[in-house]
Amino acid sequence: MTNLFDEENFVNKSFWIGYVVVFIAAQAMNFVIHEVLLGATYQSLGSVFRPEAEMTEMMWIMFAGGAVSLFVFCYIFTKGYENRGIGEGIRYGLLIGLLLAVPYALDQYVVYPISAFVAAMWLISGLFTFAVLGAIFSAVYKPTV
Repeated sequence: MTNLFDEENFVNKSFWIGYVVVFIAAQAMNFVIHEVLLGATYQSLGSVFRPEAEMTEMMWIMFAGGAVSLFVFCYIFTKGYENRGIGEGIRYGLLIGLLLAVPYALDQYVVYPISAFVAAMWLISGLFTFAVLGAIFSAVYKPTV
């Protein structure tokens, strides 16, 4: 049985640099989207969410989940790498966004009493975020072949 993580293209320096840059960029983008742009909207929906102190205490769970999902995001990119530049990364990010952000936003709209505006912002910002993260990773990642 082949070890999933012993491939030369995966365990190279550019993969790990790209992964760290993508993780940092995702955190920065999430801060801007959810704290700056949507913060006041979330405050008006206070009864829908946990109290802020409780969310802050549990924030490490979100960071851990993000670290795992972004690792997989970067790893999957390496498996289909075509060396086509940033456009390849944008296309990949949009496809992942369609896979993850669209159903997430729509599902949350159905489950929670949020406005269509919030759901649309989650959908649009998710697609945008994944496209940017794909572009970033494609600019940094270079296989060692």
